[in-house]
Amino acid sequence: MELQPGAKAPAIKAKDQNGNTVSLSDYKGQKVALFFYPEDDTPTCTVEACNLRDNYALLKQKGITVIGISPDDVTKHKKFEEKFSLPFTMLADPNKKIIETYGVWAEKNLYGHKFMGVKRTTFLIDEKGDIFHIIKGVRSKNHAQQILDNWKL
Repeated sequence: MELQPGAKAPAIKAKDQNGNTVSLSDYKGQKVALFFYPEDDTPTCTVEACNLRDNYALLKQKGITVIGISPDDVTKHKKFEEKFSLPFTMLADPNKKIIETYGVWAEKNLYGHKFMGVKRTTFLIDEKGDIFHIIKGVRSKNHAQQILDNWKL
């Protein structure tokens, strides 16, 4: 069952890059940009994370909390955060439980090679915990602007 705008965002509970347990319910009353990405410290994921970092102040000013999720573990997230001075929460989902719940674990095709992986997707979740919009065509170099444009802030 594919998630759609208007649906309640599925609950999340995972460890962040500092080893703290974080739940989506911790952010009730806030706008959340929940972005799923394949892997820390890879070229495209780094471009996306750094774009969000470089525009983080503007996103916060607009009331948007940024949370990243990938299958990487807490230790790898911490190294990624420190290497690129990333200011947002990154949740570890090595068992892909959250990734599968959000429907972003899917078959990918790279140069004719088919494999399973995380489909780069961002869920915009409103203050009530409902999915406001889903960005499937993420443009890593301009992702913060995509978030702002789709929220029409």
